[in-house]
Amino acid sequence: MLAFANAKINLGLNVIEKRPDGYHNLETVFYPVKIYDTIEITDAENTFCEIRGVAIPGDSKDNLCLQAYHLMKKDFDLPPQQITLLKNIPVGAGLGGGSADAAFLIKLLNTKFELGLSVIAMEDYARVLGADCAFFIENTPAYATDRGDRFVPATIDLSAYFMVLVKPPVHVSTADAFGGLKPARPALNVLEVLSMPVNSWKETMKNDFEETIFNKYPEIAAVKTDLYHAGATFALMSGSGSSVFAIFDSAVTLPELEKTNRVFYNI
Repeated sequence: MLAFANAKINLGLNVIEKRPDGYHNLETVFYPVKIYDTIEITDAENTFCEIRGVAIPGDSKDNLCLQAYHLMKKDFDLPPQQITLLKNIPVGAGLGGGSADAAFLIKLLNTKFELGLSVIAMEDYARVLGADCAFFIENTPAYATDRGDRFVPATIDLSAYFMVLVKPPVHVSTADAFGGLKPARPALNVLEVLSMPVNSWKETMKNDFEETIFNKYPEIAAVKTDLYHAGATFALMSGSGSSVFAIFDSAVTLPELEKTNRVFYNI
């Protein structure tokens, strides 16, 4: 049984305050985009995960898909499965690829073995695996708060625009992203900004991680600048980086950016 797990971008990201548990409260809008990993589960003698395509740092035994399987196996009598993951979503890019894979694995198991789990129940499993993982259960635009794991629907549709995503050859760690960050409540929340015309977002929409990340990795800042020079109406780093997405009024090609970066068109 197959599933195609899509990435997400962050339309704005405000880090509001540090929590007593060491995490941060934030607000953002998660927006699904058309960049996909492929996941297949098949019956096997032992459960394991075979990863192809884009390399994932670390031990494959720690893959989030395997963690999702074992989390659910605690509550259900699941037979062993071979999990085959064809990785295409860039890693360390702020696109939630690993979280998407785990969430879609939960949905695959629910369907294949007729577990009868509700959306809320699947979100509860996903929430254990990562702050943004639960988003991919419903997988529709959502305003996210708290740790990024509490959602309400967001009425936003960018399908009339041509969207591009650029992934520089840089991997941004969580430590890089939070180093030097000063949480603060914004004058306008993300939903208020999204209610404004897209051509005004350049002045009002922000990602709090950009300042820190751009100082450490100026090549990411350069990508954003290049996208605006190419005519983008709006551009922003997604999540904690390193990818940058851009909204154009019409189709474009960016051959200069393709020379040193992965470029995804019409996402």
